[in-house]
Amino acid sequence: MTVTLHAQPYDITATGFYFETAEDFTTKSRALRNDYGEPVEEFEIQFIDGDAIDCALASAFGLHQGNIAQYLEAVEAWDTHGKRVAILALRDCGFDLTPDLHPDEFDIDIYELNSLRELAELFVEDGFFGELREQLQVYVDYDAIARDLGMDYAEATIAGTPLVYRCG
Repeated sequence: MTVTLHAQPYDITATGFYFETAEDFTTKSRALRNDYGEPVEEFEIQFIDGDAIDCALASAFGLHQGNIAQYLEAVEAWDTHGKRVAILALRDCGFDLTPDLHPDEFDIDIYELNSLRELAELFVEDGFFGELREQLQVYVDYDAIARDLGMDYAEATIAGTPLVYRCG
């Protein structure tokens, strides 16, 4: 799906425009004049239409006219997992947007789970705490494990999908 953005001029005597590519933005913004015939230079960039994950990515990017091309390139090039990694890195893990940002540069573990308790159950099931016979698993305190995991992991929702993640 394509992303539709809107460039809203800060100049109240000018009318904004919709665009889908960086080239389209450049062409339309250079041609735009206010009511007095002067060029319009500054715009607020608004996300109008597209997938929910792309809307969340726009928010994490702090979308503005200086990073439109980078954002639109990321929308096209990155898969859902890469977008989630970038959103968490920029929004929750304290990383800054750089011109050469790529999701592979971040060490972020993501699990599509509803809670830390589900992560605790997954870890026990996968043997992260050693082998437990099935008869002993009923004695495991998953809530205590979840509290301990909460020291390194956190919960988030991106585009309606609940996640548990750890920033590396």
